[in-house]
Formats: sequence, structure tokens, C-alpha cells
Amino acid sequence: MHIILVEDDVQLGEAIRRALERLAYTISWFRNGNEALLALRDHDADLVLLDLGLPGKDGLDVLTEARRLRVATPVIVMSARDAVDSRISVLDAGADDYLVKPFHLDELAARIRSLARRVRGVAVNRLEAGALSLDLGTFEVTWHGQRVDLTRREFALLQALMERAGRIVRRESLETSLYGPDNVVSTSALEVLVHSLRRKLSHGAIQTVRGFGYMLPREPQ
Repeated sequence: MHIILVEDDVQLGEAIRRALERLAYTISWFRNGNEALLALRDHDADLVLLDLGLPGKDGLDVLTEARRLRVATPVIVMSARDAVDSRISVLDAGADDYLVKPFHLDELAARIRSLARRVRGVAVNRLEAGALSLDLGTFEVTWHGQRVDLTRREFALLQALMERAGRIVRRESLETSLYGPDNVVSTSALEVLVHSLRRKLSHGAIQTVRGFGYMLPREPQ
């Protein structure tokens, strides 16, 4: 999952970035409101974490303008503004959730998982495709009942494919999700990651669709 983080507090932003990267998320971090609006408009992100008290442009203005531009990316607002009226105005402006600072990073991670479930239209943290199972809460993967140990990026790749099981996932979408839109990676990086994941599961678990991307069947072999 590619997450846009908008936070001008360097210490807090760094703590959030480190914590979420350990959980296999790819983070693009912006520190002012103008950069945030450009990122929301131009970047293909799965979720946005948005502070309100930003330099350049207030987070509420960023959110309002993004929704006016029909940016539908889910947004979790993080703010020390805890008044009820403030929370109501932000939610009415188009935020999907509101987290009052200070907060525990584990709660932030849980809210990200919860919002991701709502977007996918599911009620649990577990993804399943045939004999393959992935738990987003415990980060446990099993294949035919046996636990499989994956690296952070292998887990993120498998999650992206399982969320769209039976459908082709374009190479560009996977690269953005895994590495972020601004990181330059070699043309073989994704192939190497897919090869590593196949070795731990099976060659037939991930299918290459030449010229488009990859697909994990609903019943991987």
C-alpha cells in the first residue's frame, strides 16, 4: 500500500514513516500544504494521512480543494484540534477518519487497516485465495497450512496481488505501491521480487501477463 504522509513536524513524521515502513507500507512524505495538494492531485496513492496545521496551506483547505477536484483517495486526518466542531467540519469536508494527537502508532496502524477493509468492502483483516492466506493484522502468511516467512516487500507485493486476485495488476501500479512514485528502481527489481515470492510459494502462484503485469489466480497452484 502506498501512503501519502502530510506532516510538518519532523520528529513525528519520521516516527510515523519508520513505523509504517516496518509494516510493509510505502511512504511518500510531504511537509507543507501546497506540496500536499499537488501530491493528492498527481500521485496514485492508496491512502493519505493528513495533518491540519500545515505551512503554506491549512490541511482543511487541502482536503476541501482535493475533494473539489474529485480526488477520491481515502484520507485520515491527524490533528491536535480536538473540539467537536473541528472534527465535524473535517469529516463533512470529506475526511474518512479523524485521529486526535497525541496518538499511539499502533492505533494509527489499526485505523489504516480498518479504512483499507472498508475500501475493499470486507470485514476482516485476512485475505484468502485458495490455499493461500495473508493476515494483515499479524503479518502471517500461510500456504497449504504452512507458514511462509516473507520480507517486507515480498509481503507488500503479495498483499497487492491478493487484494486483486483473479485480475491483472499493472506493472506500474505495483511499482508505485512497492517503491513509491518518486523512487527510481531498476527495470528488473519487480521481476526479482516476483521470482523470490514464487520460490517461497510455487511458480504457478503468480502469473506473468506479458505487456501488462502480473496476476494471482483466485485458486493459485
